[in-house]
Amino acid sequence: MDFELSELESQDKYRLLNGGVTPRPIAWISSRSKGGIDNLAPYSFFTVASCNPPVLLYTQVTQRSGIDKDTLQNLKETGECVVNIVGSSLLEKMNSTSAALNADVSEFDHADIEHTASNKVSPLSVRDSPIRYECHLREIISLGDLPAGGTIVLLDVKSVYVRDDLYVDGVINQKRVDTVGKMGGNDFNVNANIVECIRP
Repeated sequence: MDFELSELESQDKYRLLNGGVTPRPIAWISSRSKGGIDNLAPYSFFTVASCNPPVLLYTQVTQRSGIDKDTLQNLKETGECVVNIVGSSLLEKMNSTSAALNADVSEFDHADIEHTASNKVSPLSVRDSPIRYECHLREIISLGDLPAGGTIVLLDVKSVYVRDDLYVDGVINQKRVDTVGKMGGNDFNVNANIVECIRP
């Protein structure tokens, strides 16, 4: 079945993209408002943009209201965040932080998530996240302000935390990371079967 996207409604386009580009890693982003409220929210449109310089990329999909999510608003105000990687033990708590809360409510408190101080930035880190990237805002690129449109956010990585047991022989051991991936709809990829293929 072929789809001509110019003939589809925005939600239909979203389902085709969201359901086919899978699994996607989740950027569980902690940020802090100018008023000191700690925010924590998951974003599955997320990847590495560059290694030298080290830059991460996530996309905020525009809400129907057209209002920026707290994460982007906080980044505009303070320029700092932490990208926490989600292991399977954190799946339920991560999911609970996707709830629509008022900006003056902290998801850390709402979902009873244990936190720790970050090394280089002011926002809190998720204590049990196996890998954490502390970042400064680099650039915001708007691709459109219509519902389901995208705002690309580029983040300069300033510091990386890797849990001790995951860092083996100078690399992050992929079989121990247990990273959760986002599928389409409400589905997640957990405990993935890792297959090694040597590059030719």
